[in-house]
Amino acid sequence: MFLLIAFGFVAFVLLFIFLIIFLRKWIWKSKGERGELYVANILRSLNENEYTVLNDIMVRTKNGGTSQIDHIVVSVYGLFVIETKNYSGWIFGKENAEYWTQVFYRSDYTFRNPIKQNQSHVFALKNLLSSYRNITYIPVVVFVGSAELKDVESSVPVIYGSQLLSFIHSESTARCLSETDVRAITDLLLSKNISDEGMRAEHIQNIRQYVLDRNLKMENLICPRCNGELKLREGRTGRFYGCSHYPRCHFTMPY
Repeated sequence: MFLLIAFGFVAFVLLFIFLIIFLRKWIWKSKGERGELYVANILRSLNENEYTVLNDIMVRTKNGGTSQIDHIVVSVYGLFVIETKNYSGWIFGKENAEYWTQVFYRSDYTFRNPIKQNQSHVFALKNLLSSYRNITYIPVVVFVGSAELKDVESSVPVIYGSQLLSFIHSESTARCLSETDVRAITDLLLSKNISDEGMRAEHIQNIRQYVLDRNLKMENLICPRCNGELKLREGRTGRFYGCSHYPRCHFTMPY
C-alpha cells in the first residue's frame, strides 16, 4: 500500500513537472508577446500561396540600432507591416501625438504612439530593401484584448484583430511585386533577422533606456526630439507644452 501511494505521488510530481515544462512559454510570456501570438495565429489563415507571414523580425537600422517588427506579410501587393498592441480599457490617440492614452478603471496610462513606432519599422525596411523601388508599404496597427478604440484619429489604419484579415484582403488589389521578388524579399528578411538572444535582450534594454531618458527630459521641460525648451502654450483644446523651436520642431506634451 505504501509503495502504491509513493508511486502515485512520484507520478503526480512528474506530471506536474511535465505540465510546467509544457506550459512554461505561456506562463512566462508577457502580455505583449501573447498579443503577438494571437495575431500570428490569425495570419496563419492567409493563403500561403499568396502571402508569406514573418513574425517577430529584428533587423539592423541605418544608424546601427535595431528595429523589432511584430509581423510582416510579404505579398505581390506589397508589404503589410503590422504593429500589435494587447490592451484593455478605452484607447485615445491622435496620429501625430507622441503618446496615446489608455483609460482603465478610472485611471489614465500613457504609452508611445504605436503609429510612430510602426513608422520607424517601415523606415528600417525601406532602408534594407532599398533596391526594390516599387514596393508598396502598408502599415497597420492592430489592437487585441478587450481594448475599445474610443477616440483615435489617424489616416493610418488602426483596427481590431478581428478586422485584420478583411483589411489585408481589401488592400490586396494592385500588384507591385513579382512572385520572384516576394521570394527574394522573404529570403533577405530571414537572412537579416537577428535571432541571437543576447542582442534581442540588448534591444529591449536600449528601448527601456530610451524611454527613461525621454521621460527625464520631458519632466525637466526639455524637448526629447531636439533638446529645445518646452514652453506652456494655449490651444483650441486647452493648455499644452510646445517646443520653443516650433515650427522646425512640432513636439508637444500635455499640460
